[in-house]
Amino acid sequence: MSKTCKASEASMMELVLPNDTNAIHNLRGGKILHWMDICSAVSAGRHAEAVVVTVSVDQVSFENPIKMGDVVMIYSKVTRAFNTSMEVKIDVWAENLPTKTKYRCNSAFYTFVALDSNAKPKKIVEIIPETPEEIKDFEDALKRREMRLVLAGRLTLDQTEVLKKNL
Repeated sequence: MSKTCKASEASMMELVLPNDTNAIHNLRGGKILHWMDICSAVSAGRHAEAVVVTVSVDQVSFENPIKMGDVVMIYSKVTRAFNTSMEVKIDVWAENLPTKTKYRCNSAFYTFVALDSNAKPKKIVEIIPETPEEIKDFEDALKRREMRLVLAGRLTLDQTEVLKKNL
């Protein structure tokens, strides 16, 4: 497959309501992970032009709690496409509406696999990174992928391309 394309993006907004919070009125971690999964699946599905399934979630950072009544803004972008899988970077911000204060809350990397009409992995097109940030994310995505595969026991360090160079 020789076709390549620009990275697919998605964004979404949610208002944190009482049912979304814990006992101290902060957004529950599981709820934000759920919203991040939805937003990143849209990016991945757009890129693959197919149904996608989440295969891993890693490097989740919870930087600041999100308060009840704040608006959550989630941004996702495919950083790199491999054969049938792709990595999606997610950044989460929140805004306190009365004060107009915006703050960074979460970030993570999700991995998805594209499926064909028979629910089998489907080849996907490569990404052409354009900006310096996209190029860095693209290059670092291979390191993160190798680390995921090593930690999952699907690769040894000797089988990696990038990680073994940095030992």
